[in-house]
Amino acid sequence: MSIGIILSAPMGPIGILCIQRTLNNGRHSGLFTGVGAAISDLFYCLLVGLGISLVTDFIADHVNVLQIIGSVILIVYAVYMIFHNPVSQIKENIDQRNDHWRDMVTGFLFTLSNPLIMFLIIPLFARFGFPLPEYKFYHIIIGYAFIVVGALLWWAVITFFVDKVRTHFNIRSMWLINRIIGSIIIVLSCYGLVTGVIAYLHELNILT
Repeated sequence: MSIGIILSAPMGPIGILCIQRTLNNGRHSGLFTGVGAAISDLFYCLLVGLGISLVTDFIADHVNVLQIIGSVILIVYAVYMIFHNPVSQIKENIDQRNDHWRDMVTGFLFTLSNPLIMFLIIPLFARFGFPLPEYKFYHIIIGYAFIVVGALLWWAVITFFVDKVRTHFNIRSMWLINRIIGSIIIVLSCYGLVTGVIAYLHELNILT
């Protein structure tokens, strides 16, 4: 459970997106975004824990390219967030009140676009001694289940508190928040894009 919380706690682009959706659309929208992120975290945990070397080696060999692609995707979404009118967004949510698949899928894809999380998972698994060779199969299943529980607990707490303050914001405030949060995501993503490009150029021996 601690592993799940620690993986979810850093307030990166997915955390900011979760807060933005909770403020704009309500707690369920933010929570389902967190569910998607938790599923992606589980996917990477399974890759590390089960030692699927083919996939992990591919990610390790192409981590800079994947970081660049993920950063570009986040920048495009952030630009959309900045210029998208919250009034039309609220109308969409009235028309599709119970449809949170989009929130979950985008939460999953955004988190999946950051393979660098594997370099956090590896030391966490080592620190907490999970999984150990002497573990039974059901021990490992329970362990992975509680990683997801820890992540969901974090998103549930975050969305609960953010939802409590959302009634104090009007449409103008929502648009301002969209622009601020979108700008933060752009800054974070541009940093990731620049560092990814520099690392990739070093990898190609273009920069020394």
